[in-house]
Amino acid sequence: MLDVDKIRSDFPILGRKINGKKLVYFDNAATSQKPLQVINAISDFYKEHNANIHRGVHTLSQEASNMYDEGRENIAKFFGAEENEIIFTSNMTESLNLVVYSWGLDNLKEGDEVIISGMEHHSNIVPWHFLAEERRIKLKQIGLAEDYTFPIEELEEAISPKTKVVSVTHFSNVLGAVNPVKEIGKIAKDNGCIFVVDGAQSAPHMKIDVKDINCDFFTATAHKMLGPTGMGILYGRYDILENMRPFMGGGGMIAEVTLESSAYAKPPERFEAGTPNIAGVVGFSAAVDYLRSVGMENIEEHEREIVRFCLKEFENMGGIDMYGPSDVRQRGALFSFNVKGMNPHDVAMLLDEEGIAVRSGHHCALPLMKRLCVNGTVRASMYLYNTKDEAKTLFEALRAITA
Repeated sequence: MLDVDKIRSDFPILGRKINGKKLVYFDNAATSQKPLQVINAISDFYKEHNANIHRGVHTLSQEASNMYDEGRENIAKFFGAEENEIIFTSNMTESLNLVVYSWGLDNLKEGDEVIISGMEHHSNIVPWHFLAEERRIKLKQIGLAEDYTFPIEELEEAISPKTKVVSVTHFSNVLGAVNPVKEIGKIAKDNGCIFVVDGAQSAPHMKIDVKDINCDFFTATAHKMLGPTGMGILYGRYDILENMRPFMGGGGMIAEVTLESSAYAKPPERFEAGTPNIAGVVGFSAAVDYLRSVGMENIEEHEREIVRFCLKEFENMGGIDMYGPSDVRQRGALFSFNVKGMNPHDVAMLLDEEGIAVRSGHHCALPLMKRLCVNGTVRASMYLYNTKDEAKTLFEALRAITA
């Protein structure tokens, strides 16, 4: 069980008032709030240890290097990976682009197929478009089941000898659907495909073990899981990483350089050219420490109770269309909906007047919006510091809007 009051005391911003009302922050799918433990870790680094890492023999550089290296070890353990399988990036988007450019350009050829799901974020669509232009690959998108879940049967029908990659989101940022990635991955592997998982929305909310998922690549971003912005990771199986070319060239990613040629460092350094986001790694490490101390299983159970409550409320409300699975076992604490006859941005503005922060728009998922036959939705997304009482506040406001 979570002590939510204690957790909330760690987040200074939750004490704010918006338009004279107590802040209800339901925009966690866009970015989470940061606890004092993360804020202080970043502040302490800049106040006491700031220096560039590696090769420096002075005390500050040694301290910064140790904090950075220990951060990688800590973050790797959190995801069930080895240290040399975690590449630091700026966000999940860069991580997927790294896969496309460093692996895809050398391993995919004209006529090869990449399969994605019908609920992908643009970050798992647009980079593959680049590859389609460069290598003439075919991007295939499967649909949605009637209950907004992943259509396993359609994947089995769509996959072919030409399919080389299956790349899917673990947790839809629009539908709240949690996809059965182990089952999807088994189908991909049984057909000789590389399996890529977008974990931007799942990593904050559930225990992730990349070895158990048995994926080849997994992406996550710190700012959605209590950490700082500008910090992400790409997990890659080491046997794949060591055969990939670098994403960028420069300092820090080389073993040797002459005027004529370069020899590259081993992974993960091979993919981390230039001065890294050292404070970001320190903050991300503090964030995973915080999540570990709370317990991912406890977070899942806490959010599951909020999901149960919200599903019942949506079921009993008129004038609202809610998109996503109605089975609590198949979804996370994220709800996209529309008030009939109203623009989602107008609804979001009316909720903001009540101090309720939600997202509105297409959520970087335009192909999914077309499937849903809408231009956008209102999205309320919850996290470990949110409460059932806050959810009640949301539905009270919605009832007033729809009255």
